[in-house]
Amino acid sequence: MEIRKILFGGLAGTVTILVLSWLTYVILLKDYIAANYNQSTMRPLDEQVIWAMLLSYLSIGFLLAIIFSWTKTKGIMAGAKVGGIIGLLVAIYFDTTLHFLSTMFLNTSAVFVDIIVNTVLATIGGGVIAWVMGLGIKEA
Repeated sequence: MEIRKILFGGLAGTVTILVLSWLTYVILLKDYIAANYNQSTMRPLDEQVIWAMLLSYLSIGFLLAIIFSWTKTKGIMAGAKVGGIIGLLVAIYFDTTLHFLSTMFLNTSAVFVDIIVNTVLATIGGGVIAWVMGLGIKEA
């Protein structure tokens, strides 16, 4: 059944993108973010709104899974390609909107770094989603 594929793919993408986001932003880019993001607009880690974080990752995981279902995207490479394209476009929309509406990014290079990171996350997440959606789950 297609709903099961979307459910499993969306959840796999959610977990993948969430974990990779944490590794990237909290571990790898911690110092870069401190230097290039307006810290007065950032919540400390212990004050972040967990339900909103989970909802944001669920939305991108299920957005990709639903699009893959509609477009019959199959395989890791196809999923990565489609995920990367969608991730790039969503990141450009979101980050440039934040840049013109807020002081979150201290410079334009931070906008582009965030776009690149989110594109990579969506690319990897897209590959995982397409792979999970293609795993032996038979349609009814």
